[in-house]
Amino acid sequence: MSELVEGDLIVRREGSAGIIRLNRPKAINAMTLEMSMGIDAALDRFEADPAVAVVVLEGAGERGLCAGGDIRGLYESSKVNGDLGKVFWRQEYIMNARIAAFGKPYIAYMDGLVMGGGVGLSAHGRHRIVTEKTRLAMPEVGLGFFPDVGGTWFWNRYPGARCDIQTVDYSYTFDPELETAWQWSEKYATQPEILRYLGFVADRYDLRRDIRFGTRVLGASWDESKERWLLTTDNGPAVSCRHYIMATGCLSQPKPPEFDGVHDFKGAIYFTSRWPHDGVDLKGKRVAVIGTGSSAIQSIPIIAEQAAQLTVFQRTPNFALPAHNGPLPADRAAQLAQDRNGLREQARWSLTGVPIPPATEFSWQMSESERRARFEKLWAAGDLVGMLTQLWADQGVDADGNALLADLIREKIREIVKDPETAEALTPHDHPFGAKRPCLDTNYYATFNRPNVTLVNLRKEPITSITANGIKTDKRSFDIDVIVFATGFDAMTGAIRAVHPIKGRGGQSLDETWANGPETYLGLTVAGFPNLFLITGPGSPSVLSNMAVSIEQHVDFVVDRLAEMREAGFTTIEPTDTAQAGWMRHMADCATVTLHRLANTWYTGANVPGKPQTLMPYTGGVGPYRGICNEIVKRGMLGFKLAGPNGAAQCNDGEIVQLQPDVRLVLNMLAEMNLPPIESMGAQGARDFITEFNKTRPPGRPVGEVKDGTLPGADGPLAYRLYRPATPGPHPIVVYFHGGGWVLGDEQSDDPFCRDMCRRSNMIFISVNYRHAPEHRFPAAAEDGYAATRWVAEHAAELGGREGPVLVAGWSAGGNIAAVTCQLARDRGGPVIGGQLLVCPVTDCSFDRPSYTENAAGYFLTRGLMFWFWDIYCSPADRTDPRVSPLRGQLKGLPPAYIVTCEFDPLRDEGVAYAEALATAGVPVGQLKARGHFHSSFTMVDIVITGVGGRVQMAEALQAFTQPAEDSGSPEINAAAS
Repeated sequence: MSELVEGDLIVRREGSAGIIRLNRPKAINAMTLEMSMGIDAALDRFEADPAVAVVVLEGAGERGLCAGGDIRGLYESSKVNGDLGKVFWRQEYIMNARIAAFGKPYIAYMDGLVMGGGVGLSAHGRHRIVTEKTRLAMPEVGLGFFPDVGGTWFWNRYPGARCDIQTVDYSYTFDPELETAWQWSEKYATQPEILRYLGFVADRYDLRRDIRFGTRVLGASWDESKERWLLTTDNGPAVSCRHYIMATGCLSQPKPPEFDGVHDFKGAIYFTSRWPHDGVDLKGKRVAVIGTGSSAIQSIPIIAEQAAQLTVFQRTPNFALPAHNGPLPADRAAQLAQDRNGLREQARWSLTGVPIPPATEFSWQMSESERRARFEKLWAAGDLVGMLTQLWADQGVDADGNALLADLIREKIREIVKDPETAEALTPHDHPFGAKRPCLDTNYYATFNRPNVTLVNLRKEPITSITANGIKTDKRSFDIDVIVFATGFDAMTGAIRAVHPIKGRGGQSLDETWANGPETYLGLTVAGFPNLFLITGPGSPSVLSNMAVSIEQHVDFVVDRLAEMREAGFTTIEPTDTAQAGWMRHMADCATVTLHRLANTWYTGANVPGKPQTLMPYTGGVGPYRGICNEIVKRGMLGFKLAGPNGAAQCNDGEIVQLQPDVRLVLNMLAEMNLPPIESMGAQGARDFITEFNKTRPPGRPVGEVKDGTLPGADGPLAYRLYRPATPGPHPIVVYFHGGGWVLGDEQSDDPFCRDMCRRSNMIFISVNYRHAPEHRFPAAAEDGYAATRWVAEHAAELGGREGPVLVAGWSAGGNIAAVTCQLARDRGGPVIGGQLLVCPVTDCSFDRPSYTENAAGYFLTRGLMFWFWDIYCSPADRTDPRVSPLRGQLKGLPPAYIVTCEFDPLRDEGVAYAEALATAGVPVGQLKARGHFHSSFTMVDIVITGVGGRVQMAEALQAFTQPAEDSGSPEINAAAS
């Protein structure tokens, strides 16, 4: 241990870490400033005379400001314990030359540190933190290994580098004056203009003074005793900070070449991710570009104009759309001029972070000519977000709807590229459109018509090595002067894990924690790593959004939380294991809604050998994500644990999202409608409401034939609707009964569900209406169900059905009727029923099971509504009759069953009870326990997309019912629908 003396101020270095402590503060011979001066006045004094250090002393009943010595530094928020206290250094001021001459290491102390120098740090993030400084009392610094602000836009200077979101949207919105102070010159700005914009913002808010440029963080460790992060760097002192904010960027860690012999190559090698700042002269050169992702698609046309010969080595083709760049479109300019704030707010709550409403019509509602007209309009407009969201509603969630769009783009590629073999090689077939990041281009496909451009398909002739003079495939060799690697990035996690190690509580390593893929809460925090924040980290919308909008939202969230922590007296914050595990389940649920899971892409880490593959960005949308973050705060920081001095603690454990993502959106929409309870409308009013409500749903998909008719019921004719598959018959027949609590609905009310099940099962579905209460009370519906099933079985051949047993199915009260029909058919000598599909069925009159309490309200079907249904349909004296409570009947000898229940349904437990009772009675039974779903999930076809997997399993169960006994087994029990 050594001591350095400057005047009467003693600075002590302890150990190799170089911790600085203030020794004997009462002995300082220096002018004591008045206590009333305050921090601001002290800072003014310091700026006027930087040779004077300002020390803030707190504790022992006094707070004083002392000026002293010839030490350059700003000491803030120092806790004095007796005569010894820590000194907190403000990084931008350094010790003077006389102290520095001793060559002793020291640690820069601060409350918060932001790592990164790109869009996330250089403007809004730093501006928000700086403007909150007085309230937070938060000394902070930014570290970036860049020489200046800009982040990925500082490095990505390759020819043709541009933004692929209109730059009026790719802009900061935190300051209205900033928006009018800068005018973009083009719809899609070039890299130099974007870099100038970031520099302009940094200058406007004087951000550079708080950033230590040219500094790489080498490691970060959490010190539990001090509740601080210790960061080691390659330039300047280590840093001790309470809050470590990583704004490292999603696309900032280049992926190294994967080819043998790179170091043997005697020519020049360049990377699009680290392009030389003074440019590259490629005139007359034989150039190879390896890769055809975004940077290659933008740079290849320009390189082709310069090079004598360009050879493009492509492993996987990608979809590219023409940018048609130019001035900002007149309609967007007019919208901004009229209501800029409104557009910005729309962007914050949109799915993509861009104020463009998604399409609402489905592909099957349009003719081929209508679809083509929409496509041609967007192709001419050059709008990536528009092409991703505005053609038809099913393009991003349904493989068939997506294929219609992808085929139109493939037609364009074949039209533009003259050589058929080259065109085919450039045409993607291995992933849906949008599942990989599509690219905006300027003459990309046309470039391959140039005589000096050659495409090498690495799927047919992979690179075997790079030699001293060029590139060798398994079929031929290419003499090359310059190699350009456009091979992309280790996305999302690469820049985070480049800080190695990052050690949290108990020394646990982030690398080990993420060994099977990144796990976060909200993409912002990681369990076991207190006070660590990831700006647009894995698990947030990030790269699937307008990054400017997502960055602003994250910075707002972090800074607001830090302010609240300080005010509440907490010093640490981290997510709970429960919350993080729940968020990862929600991430997986969201992934089932989109088609991203069907592609190998950098979204999943598939481009990096050995990297665990998991869909890293949040696919639920920018607006829904923002709503979830707001709800977490509103619910008392749900999923976070906070701690402070003297045992102060708060832990509100739980999962923020337990519903499936689309179910959550549906229920939120219904809640916003503020509808009166259905039971308050009366029977006819409720029927009218349901009729109008059903008009707003997507239409059912086409099937081979839809035919209406009547059949004899127990006491008069019943209407039915027949759905026939498009495949040749005869087909098995399913008699289906609609839901509606024995009061509502008709043979058409579950039309989309019947169409979908007809398509998936390849069976005829006959949806039968039945008599409703209160006009026709118990047992009218049950008797009609039995009569209809008997008639259909007797007339199966006339209906185009296959001879043999019929199947029955039903949803809700219709499931009740289907279950009762099976018991009546057994007891009355037929017809023979081959199987029963019961979806969220009513099976018992008891309201005592837990699901009636847990799901009493908030999930559309409420306990009160079920009381009303029962009261209208069946008197209390009759409710134990098996014809309305099949759980109370004799269950032996019934046909095989497949029973679907939903987690957030009052009827959940009685459905499970019926399945278990059937199994006990020796009936083959399978269950689908649909996690995160509610009563209407599976009938809301093309609204609740996560219900698709469940309907697939239902169709498979129906098909199994028609197989010979020795070939079929009871469907397995499943824990989730998707």
